[in-house]
Amino acid sequence: MRISVSAKPAVVVAIDGPSGTGKSSTSKAVAARLGLAYLDTGAQYRAITWWMLHHGVDVADPAAVAAAAATPDVVSGTDPQAPTITVDGTDVAAPIRGPEVTGAVSAVSAVPAVRERITELQRSIAAEATAGIVVEGRDIGTTVLPDADLKIFLTASEEVRAARRSGEIGRRGAEGVATTRADLARRDAADSSRAVSPLAQAGDATEVDTSHLTLDQVVDCVVTLVEDRKRPVS
Repeated sequence: MRISVSAKPAVVVAIDGPSGTGKSSTSKAVAARLGLAYLDTGAQYRAITWWMLHHGVDVADPAAVAAAAATPDVVSGTDPQAPTITVDGTDVAAPIRGPEVTGAVSAVSAVPAVRERITELQRSIAAEATAGIVVEGRDIGTTVLPDADLKIFLTASEEVRAARRSGEIGRRGAEGVATTRADLARRDAADSSRAVSPLAQAGDATEVDTSHLTLDQVVDCVVTLVEDRKRPVS
């Protein structure tokens, strides 16, 4: 399913990339500056993973996960200033960032029934964002919204990504960064090798290496790309 021309929002921006590249901070800031909606697709996969764990579903059993995939009601708020995520009416913004969900989300998100369910939800949210939207994830430009007006793929060195993520989750010192780096490597391998919608850079995406850029510099870069894309060709 693709968004039809008549239903297509004013501008759709797809921002993909692995963990620690600054996707969330960049996407929220770009959406806020341009007056666009914002969707964190990773939070949706984390939310459905949290539901599976909370309801005793064996997340190591793809068949069990697939059987339950249609049950939880996942709702994403798209205000970049205050994004929300609920499951069956419960605010799960905090618990989905915990280590238990983090350790299980790759396995759950690799199940085709889960990806089909969440991809359909993501496309419907994008179609309803009539003022435009910034959608961040790992397969937005390749699978979810292949007709996005602008596709950005954020990258960063492993060292930088590990240091950033360690700071976010409170791991300190060289040992903490090394542990985080190993965690990121495992997540990258799982996301890049899954059979359905793997993490990959779209052929027509613009790559932005954030390793040596401040957040403001990255946001300025992406905003410029969006504005250039929106500008009429004379």
